[in-house]
Amino acid sequence: MKSIIRIGLLLLTMLAAGAVFAAESGTPIKVLLITGGHGFEQEPFFKVFKDNPEITLTAAAHSNTNAAAYDRDDLLSYDVVVLYDMVKTITEAQQARFQSLFNKGVGLVVLHHALVSYQHWPEYEKTIGGKYPEADGRSGAVTSETGFKHDEEVPIVIVAKEHPVTAGLKDFTIHDEIYWGFTVRPDATTLITTTHPKSGKPLAWCRTQGKSRVVYLQLGHDHLAYENPNYQKLVANSIRWTAKK
Repeated sequence: MKSIIRIGLLLLTMLAAGAVFAAESGTPIKVLLITGGHGFEQEPFFKVFKDNPEITLTAAAHSNTNAAAYDRDDLLSYDVVVLYDMVKTITEAQQARFQSLFNKGVGLVVLHHALVSYQHWPEYEKTIGGKYPEADGRSGAVTSETGFKHDEEVPIVIVAKEHPVTAGLKDFTIHDEIYWGFTVRPDATTLITTTHPKSGKPLAWCRTQGKSRVVYLQLGHDHLAYENPNYQKLVANSIRWTAKK
């Protein structure tokens, strides 16, 4: 009888542990989405995140003068920070707040024009794994060396076929904006690229920064990209992977 009771208690303990695990595994990923410094089609862009059942979303925007979203008291309470901003000025205090994300292990997903932010802060380039270099005083200039072009049909080639960010994806085509002339750091791991002759390459990469995972995805200019299910999956996978889920 005592043996039966002990076995019953053990089973109850295991079931309880399983119930806790199930609850934890179903906890939504807390995402802070930061914009500012660049216009975009808000409704279809935010829909990409609002339609993702795995996350709870908080939206924040920088001010017109600096990276004010990093001043938030709750900054380190999120699982992932997603950047869709393009600001040029960041105070020393805001730099320290940004870098504190990686001491905590908060994931970072960097989208599209956020590659252009903080032209004079080398630590940002190091963290996100690359940079779109603008000539001083010539923001938005297009040259043969560096530039962008809207409304291109962009063939996407999956490079890291076994990586969680590209899970469930095959090569596809997206109608989007291309960049060229951007740089990519040697410690970045390529996830996707393109055969488009004018576009820079690669178009997505990942790296680690401190305790955090970082993904950069160059795609995502307007609703024609946002509504592409392959783009939506790349964003969702990037959030899940950087959140270490």
